[in-house]
Amino acid sequence: MTDREAAPGLRPGVRRREVWAWAMYDFANSGYTTVVITAIFNAYFVAAIAGGAPWATFAWTAALAASYALILLSAPFVGAWADAHGAKKRLLAFTTAGCVLGTAGLALAGPGDIGVAIGFLVLSNYCFGSGENLIAAFLPELADDDSLGKVSGWGWSLGYLGGLGSLGACLAYITWAEGQGHAAADYVPVTMLITALLFALASAPTFLLLRERKTAPAAASMPAWTRVRHTLHALRGSGPYRDMRRFMLCVVFYQAGIQAVIALAAIYAVEAMGFSTKETIGLIFVVNITAAVGAFGFGYLQDRIGHGRAIALTLGGWIVMILLAWAATRPPLFWLAANIAGLCLGASQSAGRALVGYLAPPDRHGEFFGLWGLAVKLSSILGPLTYGAVTWLSGGDHRLAILITGSYFVVGLVILAGVDPERGHRSAQS
Repeated sequence: MTDREAAPGLRPGVRRREVWAWAMYDFANSGYTTVVITAIFNAYFVAAIAGGAPWATFAWTAALAASYALILLSAPFVGAWADAHGAKKRLLAFTTAGCVLGTAGLALAGPGDIGVAIGFLVLSNYCFGSGENLIAAFLPELADDDSLGKVSGWGWSLGYLGGLGSLGACLAYITWAEGQGHAAADYVPVTMLITALLFALASAPTFLLLRERKTAPAAASMPAWTRVRHTLHALRGSGPYRDMRRFMLCVVFYQAGIQAVIALAAIYAVEAMGFSTKETIGLIFVVNITAAVGAFGFGYLQDRIGHGRAIALTLGGWIVMILLAWAATRPPLFWLAANIAGLCLGASQSAGRALVGYLAPPDRHGEFFGLWGLAVKLSSILGPLTYGAVTWLSGGDHRLAILITGSYFVVGLVILAGVDPERGHRSAQS
């Protein structure tokens, strides 16, 4: 029995355990975003480290923006260097160590330690984003062209479960610590150590079982910056990568909407819907579950109906979700909107990664996934800042902010109409 017969949907020589090891990295790194960025450390930074100062939220968003800006500047060059030297796995080890150590370093930040907190936040988030690009670049080497959506969905759905696992472990410790009379300054640093440890342990299978496949042994003679310059030139006009270029522009817009929802959903639940902290945490748990379902199930649908149609379907779902959230005045309708967001979140994130793999040339996966990371991080700055600016200018109108932010999905859908995945795939292969 051949490798392909033994593992349908995978490339020759790729075993199921290697795909599982690749997907385990999504499981491992999701705890960082869930615990540090979304649920625990962000609120602790504003309330305890910065003492609830008027500038605290701005300091938090500025630190994240600084880390995203560093990724914007470095991602394509890191990816090109990894391609040229067959070093994706080696660089992934460095970024993983940086994120784990940076997360553990956040445990050193107590009330008033603004510099320590920001320094380790920028380090950990930069390494997280860079590692996210590198692990994604392995996808086209593992899955064949007809199974990219399915395999991407496996990893992304497992990632949401990893986020739930890390958050659950931290909340269990917080519940115990509060029962012992400990304050946030005592137990939040411990949750950073828990998150760092779980990241390190869960990523171990990736480094033990995932193989490095160097597809361009002669490429090392070309400097990384030269490769990137050539690629950017080819992305212009009607060149061979015009569909990739248009899709990257599409990513900037629709991901701006997604990143705003990720960063500000909890704030919207509290400010616009009047949710308590306990209700908001429950919302995060449920949305992560529906996101895992969306990523897993939608991957199979994507391979059936095509990449372009699949992403268009998810963007339509995002538009419906925005309208429901804007109209919701009572919890039931908002819960419906939140669960639609979960399904669309898992589906759109996984589908976008799969389409990049479909449009990337075989010898430049790291470089093109670096460009994808650049687009996503640009949107991570654009989307939340748009939401924040609207709330500021409107005197705190969160409903107007989410409605205007939702326009990014409409723009993304319009741009997507000009992307021809099959034409782009043929150009990349030739």
